Amino acid sequence: MANPLAFIGRKSISFVEQVGGVIFLLGRIFKSLPKLFGNFGLTVEQMSQMGVSSLPLVLLTSVFTGAVSSVQAAYQFQDFVPMRYLGTAVGKAVVIELGPVLTALVVAGRVGTSIAAELGTMKVTEQIDALETLAIDPVPFLVTPRFIAGLTMLPILTIMADFVAIMGGYTVALLFLDVSSHTFLSGLKMFFHFRDVIAGLFKAFIFGGIIATIGCYQGFQTRGGAKGVGQSTTRAVVISSVLILIGDYFIASLLF
Repeated sequence: MANPLAFIGRKSISFVEQVGGVIFLLGRIFKSLPKLFGNFGLTVEQMSQMGVSSLPLVLLTSVFTGAVSSVQAAYQFQDFVPMRYLGTAVGKAVVIELGPVLTALVVAGRVGTSIAAELGTMKVTEQIDALETLAIDPVPFLVTPRFIAGLTMLPILTIMADFVAIMGGYTVALLFLDVSSHTFLSGLKMFFHFRDVIAGLFKAFIFGGIIATIGCYQGFQTRGGAKGVGQSTTRAVVISSVLILIGDYFIASLLF
């Protein structure tokens, strides 16, 4: 039977190594930022892949997120809270929490796995080693454009997701909950604060960096051929999702 203390020790050492590796990668990313304009075309390409290609899935998720928020809020308000606060509840929930968090989780599932698979395939086929042999640093060439794309596109996707989600909740309120347009919109405006929007976008900014960093790190750590690529993609989406939820708690505690 394996010694449980030895098992815990190995896992602890592995965790510290992973954290140190991610911090080291972030340091190399920030160090390579002055070279960003030399790879501007790559950055735009990654923005397109991360943002434009993810837009249909994000919007589809958002419209039903807003719809179910409206239904659930109406159910909770029944006989207790006037329905004029329905718009307030939907708007607050979407802008502060549901918009940035669900958008980040969707993008982590779609883009984080793609980054890990792409870089992992390059790693196991020794393409990254070939770049280093040619004295080309792979971080400014492969990682920094993806990192900047994540920081840029997640807030943009979140803005679109917030709007579509609120429209989804508004439509459900009008068609199925017998709430007038004036009632919903007046509630939406009643307690609207621009700082809530900024807080949600700040969350999206951090989440974008998490998705890109973890995807790139897991891709660079890939070993063992096709099986290793599959394991890297799985770890990328799992770790990114967990860090998004943990980060959401700490950011919310800090801001609110």
